[in-house]
Amino acid sequence: MQKVTPFLSFDGQAEEAARFYVSLLPDSHIDHVLHSPMDTQGGPTGTVLLVEFTLAGNSYIALNTPGFTFTEAVSFSIACADQAETDRLWAALTANGGSEIACGWLKDRYGVFWQVTPTRLMELIKDPDPNRARRAMEAMVKMIKIDIATVEEAADRA
Repeated sequence: MQKVTPFLSFDGQAEEAARFYVSLLPDSHIDHVLHSPMDTQGGPTGTVLLVEFTLAGNSYIALNTPGFTFTEAVSFSIACADQAETDRLWAALTANGGSEIACGWLKDRYGVFWQVTPTRLMELIKDPDPNRARRAMEAMVKMIKIDIATVEEAADRA
């Protein structure tokens, strides 16, 4: 059991959101759906109260509770192996009411904020050559969805 588990509050969409998230990444699944044993603010007896799920090997809990919203102060970063994975996850997370923000950030249809981050981007902005790292960073901050080839080209410009 992991010591710290992210706990996400949804306004009636906990199970829907959890099922969507586990469909996106390997080593992801619904662990348990708890139906409320009593009437609560989230709904009457028998409605979904919380969903325990595993996302890419990490445990999460989604709770149905009205009146809570997410802010960009907390986001989830997904390390993407390549451009194809970046593009696939970006498309899925921005679909059906999600929105693009900037620099690889987006907000999904449930209001949760994500950073879809190619691992190559992080390698380039951590480059030991400060000029190369700066050029990569300068290219990245002009983007909405990260384009690895464009960042690499910028980093390699002399």
